[in-house]
This record gives sequence, structure tokens and C-alpha cells, in this order.
Amino acid sequence: MKEDSLVVHEIYASVQGESTHAGLPCTFVRLTGCNLRCVWCDTPQAFHGGTRMSRSEVLARALALGTPLVELTGGEPLLQPAVFPLMRELCDAGRTVLVETSGEADVSRVDPRVHKIMDLKCPGSGESHRNRWSNLDLITSRDELKFVLADRTDYEWMRAAIRDRSLAARTPHLLASTVFGKLAAKDLVAWVLEDKLPVRVQLQMHKYIWSPDATGV
Repeated sequence: MKEDSLVVHEIYASVQGESTHAGLPCTFVRLTGCNLRCVWCDTPQAFHGGTRMSRSEVLARALALGTPLVELTGGEPLLQPAVFPLMRELCDAGRTVLVETSGEADVSRVDPRVHKIMDLKCPGSGESHRNRWSNLDLITSRDELKFVLADRTDYEWMRAAIRDRSLAARTPHLLASTVFGKLAAKDLVAWVLEDKLPVRVQLQMHKYIWSPDATGV
């Protein structure tokens, strides 16, 4: 039964706001529940509640929105066992599938066709001690590693992680994001240029198109 249904917060179509797919039309399947509590989390509404749906219904609704790109997000989507066969079915249906996951959740069951976008939690999140470093062994060149930075301390932590764990050799897709309203993007750009870091500076596009507090976008 655990793989037959999921607790879903929302399913909607929008444009991808982050990652190397930013700006592309995308269907989002946001699942309920998360075992982390990052201090800057912008989707705490997905911690609880939601609607239990059959996996077949979730698949049908995601495909019906008609976008070539589908993202599984949360919360933490990998906490729900049914997400793994759902991702396989979305891939089988010809969709490009992304999964947005923390650095704590085990990614070993994720279909190899899926693009993993995995956070590495910086100290400013309050959850950096929860990073599952063994996940790095499962990161390939199609996957993306994301750092959400609140301040200079977070930046220096990211810089050290990239160097000490040879992250650029694992994937060319290293993403540096700012906590919205906390760290100025121009400061991050200046630091990256000074250090010649091999990262893609990204902003949360959806927060500039709509209100930062808007949901379902």
C-alpha cells in the first residue's frame, strides 16, 4: 500500500524558477512532509496536511498538464515510498523528470533517468549536520548540487566543500542561491568572481515574477 498512494500538497503548472532548467514550463508535484526544519524554508505550508491520492491519479494529473518537464518537490519528496515508482512512470511517459531533494534523504532508489537536484545544507540553514555525504557517490554529471546561502559564512562553507570534496569533478552543475531578502545577489556574484568558483549563481525566478509568498506558482 505504501507505494500505491502519496500525500500531495499541490500539483500545478508554472515555469521552473531554479536549476539549469530555469524558465522552462514545468509541472510541479509538491508532496507533503519534511524531516528537516531549515530556518529559511519558504514552503513550511507543505510540512503538514495535504490530500492522499493514488499514485495513478497523481500520474494522470501530472501528465494532463502537458509540460515536457515535471518536478517532484516538497517538503521532502523522497520520504514517501510511492515517489520512486512515480518517477519511473513519468520517465516511461517521456517526461524529463527532476527531483528536488535535501542532502539528508537517501537518493539510492532514484531512477537513473531522473535529474537529482540535491541541496547541500549550509550552516545558516541550521541543518548542515544532517547532510548525508554518502549521497555524493550517487551524483552523476546529469545531476545538480545546490547551496542556499544566507551570508558570507555559508559562502565560505560552500567554497570549502567544493574544494575538499572535489564537487566540480562529480558534476558541472553547481548552483549557488541566495536566501531571498537575506543575502544580496551582487555580493555573491562579487565573491564568486573573486574566487573564480565553478558555480552557477541563480535567483529564485518565481519570487521576482510573483510575490515571494505566492503559492501554486
